[in-house]
Amino acid sequence: MTRAAHRPTVRRIYDAAEDGDGTRVLVDRLWPRGVSKADARVDEWPKALTPSTELRRWYHAGEGTYEEFRERYETELAGPDAAEALDGLRGLVRKGPVTLLTAAKEPGRSHAQVLVELLTR
Repeated sequence: MTRAAHRPTVRRIYDAAEDGDGTRVLVDRLWPRGVSKADARVDEWPKALTPSTELRRWYHAGEGTYEEFRERYETELAGPDAAEALDGLRGLVRKGPVTLLTAAKEPGRSHAQVLVELLTR
């Protein structure tokens, strides 16, 4: 696999947009509470890349470890719709800076970080 030209950044959607963000991609299934669409400055919202509702609930309930979550999420991303959306995201990353946006309280231990790892392998 060809390495991406840029490494995506992960930021919380509650943080103000910055000039260097490049393409801003929301990677959460649900729109974050309290954030207006105008303030969020989201360019893309590929819902096919988001963890399933079942997986998200399982992980947030504390029923498994981050490593287990990552494995299950990567399995979901192998599905046809998710794989196509992931290829689209790879294309964006090759073109320029990309910021993955999430409402997760710990973005470094979230699905957004899993996406970064997949995009930079």
